[in-house]
Amino acid sequence: MTIENDIRLHIKDIEKETDWANINHYKEANSKLGAPLDSEKRVVFMGDSITENWEIINPEFFSENKFINRGIGGQTSPQMLIRFRSDVIELKPSLIIILAGTNDIAGNTGPTTIKMIANNIISMSELAISHGINVIISSVLPVYNYNWSDVEEPNKKIVNLNKILSDYSTEKNLSYLDYYSSMVDSRPGLKKEYSDDEVHPNNAAYALMSDLALKVIKNNL
Repeated sequence: MTIENDIRLHIKDIEKETDWANINHYKEANSKLGAPLDSEKRVVFMGDSITENWEIINPEFFSENKFINRGIGGQTSPQMLIRFRSDVIELKPSLIIILAGTNDIAGNTGPTTIKMIANNIISMSELAISHGINVIISSVLPVYNYNWSDVEEPNKKIVNLNKILSDYSTEKNLSYLDYYSSMVDSRPGLKKEYSDDEVHPNNAAYALMSDLALKVIKNNL
């Protein structure tokens, strides 16, 4: 390896460490996308690995419907809020689907509260509405335990967060996309047929989520 290449790699490592919200992740893709056509009703999915993996496992859902995926694995709601302008508002969509909160509960970016998580999601919603973008808020998927975190009773925290998000959606006359009710088991956790690790959806889960999402999206375009 040359000294020049070594320097370039070192600079990339520094940029990755300092870009806490990974705001550069979709920078090139956003630039290539350009503004929507006059007749285009652009739809953007904002989220974490559950959103990002959706396009990997079920790419046809996005390509056939011309949906735009802006999920980044491991992200929490404050990170999404920071990149919301560049990855959503500046794309000028007609509709945004927000799915956030599970990594916050797992503690990925440190201690937080249910109220703080809800506030971040609400702030994204308010930003979108102020720019004339329709909003769909998604329920957090059920989780009994996170295999990378020792947080206590995440399943109860998810129920509490979803209640706040559902109530907010009703209050503001927004659509609430309820994945949770169709995917939860008796513990409550994610049904085993929908995941290999009890957190991340598999093919069967994404097939269900796609059907649920399409129904709500059609009512908002």
